[in-house]
Amino acid sequence: MSIAHRKVNKRIRFVDAQGNPLSNKDIGIRQTNHKFLFGCGAFDFIPYVLKEEDEYKQITDSWLEIFNYGTLPFYWGQYETEEGKPNKDALMKAAKYLQSKGAKVKGHPLCWHTACADWLMKYDNATIMQKQLERIDREVVGFKGVIDMWDVINEVVIMPIFDKYDNAITRICKEKGRVGLIKEVFKRAHADNPDAVLLLNDFNTSTSYEILIDGCLNAGVPISAIGIQSHQHQGYWGKEKLEEVLERYSHFGLPIHFTENTLISGDIMPAHIVDLNDWQVDEWPSTPEGEERQAKEIEEMYRILFSHPLVEAVTTWDYRDGAWLKAPSGYIRLDNSKKPSFEMLKKLVKEEWWTDETVTTDENGYAIVNAFKGDYNIGCDGVEVEKQFVDDNEEVVTLK
Repeated sequence: MSIAHRKVNKRIRFVDAQGNPLSNKDIGIRQTNHKFLFGCGAFDFIPYVLKEEDEYKQITDSWLEIFNYGTLPFYWGQYETEEGKPNKDALMKAAKYLQSKGAKVKGHPLCWHTACADWLMKYDNATIMQKQLERIDREVVGFKGVIDMWDVINEVVIMPIFDKYDNAITRICKEKGRVGLIKEVFKRAHADNPDAVLLLNDFNTSTSYEILIDGCLNAGVPISAIGIQSHQHQGYWGKEKLEEVLERYSHFGLPIHFTENTLISGDIMPAHIVDLNDWQVDEWPSTPEGEERQAKEIEEMYRILFSHPLVEAVTTWDYRDGAWLKAPSGYIRLDNSKKPSFEMLKKLVKEEWWTDETVTTDENGYAIVNAFKGDYNIGCDGVEVEKQFVDDNEEVVTLK
């Protein structure tokens, strides 16, 4: 599996502040961040920035050892339990903290039938739609510059036929149709922030999702990236399924984000469970053999996804065990100790797929730099500058 597309191979001329070549000099090329988005659910940053308790500091500090991309929860029913009183301050504080640590932030989601605000139910469909669009305005404009990436709408394949309970968003989806609703919410989000990365996100990887995406693109919906959920509580997809899914969704030519990935380090959920939320247990322990299996599966999955040219992001959903369905799906255990999966992924992200080297210039100040795409600290003789390497174009780097 080639990862050459994840690197730059470029000729750089290094000069001093006066433009003179730095001849026969050792130049330190020290990576500080990846262009690729190694993501994880960042929900634990909210209680940390609000309370600054030691337990949450331990969690968030170890999170930052690996990840450069966090997803924060904007579930409408939790974010705005009372109409007109959104929990903006807490989310803004968490997002700005992540941003200060060099992590990109995504908001999840702007529109979804699950975890929807109950108070919407008192309105008619036209008013529900109006309030949904106003909600998009408020969040996308209000967080612009801090959060510029959004799961605009979530799990639309099932949305109009969802029948577990009545909710406002299923009502308007039934009325407008899947593509009709998607078109309206994307149009509004794009107008609010034309530079934002806007995702359509779903757990359904069947042909139904492909048909939906095709319909959206034909309708002119400005989808920035295709979001694919991969909650693998019932067992690892495996190489064959991963490659098959990638092949099918690659024909759109859009960036692909694996938005919600979970792999279990304990007993696997029974295959007969259709809706993962139906599996309710008192406890779900991690096991030593399960942890070794989890690490191996995550490694194979990341290697496959990192080697695919259209994949731009992979997000682990649960950082700590027990976060969703009490599943042992995290990189750290309930006591915050690090699992084999943590050590494995850190080694990939910060060692194998990381550049920290010294190059020596020729008499004219030139050197070839072969490095992973991302942010760098370039240093020579005590002088340092920050640079970003994203392409193979020749350039001049001035150390001053």
